[in-house]
Amino acid sequence: MKVLITGGAGYIGSHCNRYLAAQGAETVVLDDLSSGHAEAVLAGRLVRGDFGDRALLDSLLAAERFDAVMHFAGFIDVAESVAEPAKYYDNNVVKMKTLLDAMVAHDVRRIVFSSSAAVYGEPSYVPMDEAHPTAPINPYGTSKRIGEQMLADYGRAYGLASCSFRYFNAAGDAPDGAIGEARAVEHHLIPLVLRAALSGKPLKVFGNDYDTRDGSCVRDYVHVEDLAAAHYLGLRYVAEQGGTSCFNLGSSEGATVLELIAEAGRVTGHPVPYEVAARRPGDPASLIASNEKARKVLGWEPVRSELPVILRDAWNWEQHRRF
Repeated sequence: MKVLITGGAGYIGSHCNRYLAAQGAETVVLDDLSSGHAEAVLAGRLVRGDFGDRALLDSLLAAERFDAVMHFAGFIDVAESVAEPAKYYDNNVVKMKTLLDAMVAHDVRRIVFSSSAAVYGEPSYVPMDEAHPTAPINPYGTSKRIGEQMLADYGRAYGLASCSFRYFNAAGDAPDGAIGEARAVEHHLIPLVLRAALSGKPLKVFGNDYDTRDGSCVRDYVHVEDLAAAHYLGLRYVAEQGGTSCFNLGSSEGATVLELIAEAGRVTGHPVPYEVAARRPGDPASLIASNEKARKVLGWEPVRSELPVILRDAWNWEQHRRF
């Protein structure tokens, strides 16, 4: 199978690219390297360019004869999406439409889409299953929800088969340290916790008065290697079953911020300094996935998503980053 991977030089895309190649797939990565890294493309061929460039897409899809697309090239910073919604709707919606139009024009009818638990908004209940209402509370989540809706509509009208994965908190890095989480500006909690352990500079904990075990927020962390395995299974499912589907990807286990800090101290051997700050607007007390559907339908098992394993792999990467 030959797969075009948009955003395949980024964090999750690069792990998926490597995993697909290990399963025997032929891959081509399309990435403008605005936030990704050429060094992270460890398999296949890198084409540098914008996935919203219709002329480039036409040239690539006409020449390469792809069986499917995996689409990771989305902007993901929630706070930035609130400050610059136009940027997010242009990249995550307008350019995605361009990609889908090019796929239909060149008869590429299978796509696996990197969506987000942000489509749900404030949780009505936890763990959250795929039947949970979708009411996103920021432009990022809304853009992902629109992407899912476009896939459903293109499926009905043009026979596009799709699988959308709603990630909870993607975390961890390749166990061998070859690739990992490397952003110019980091907002994800686990890298920030580990950098606090390395530097001794206090981490900010936003709120300690939530209705949780210890007053800090509860989140569901899923290893990026488990995400990669899920995408391969999703690709096979789309090829065999067609249709339009969505799946949560999470561990179905929740850890509080303070529990994560304590575990990071045990894994690294360094106490993690922190200071409590005021709550951030829009932070729910608890976000936990139900992953039952992915387990039953896809046969997915999150084998590396226990918190100590995630932290060990992330600690290895933070100490020996290659890019």
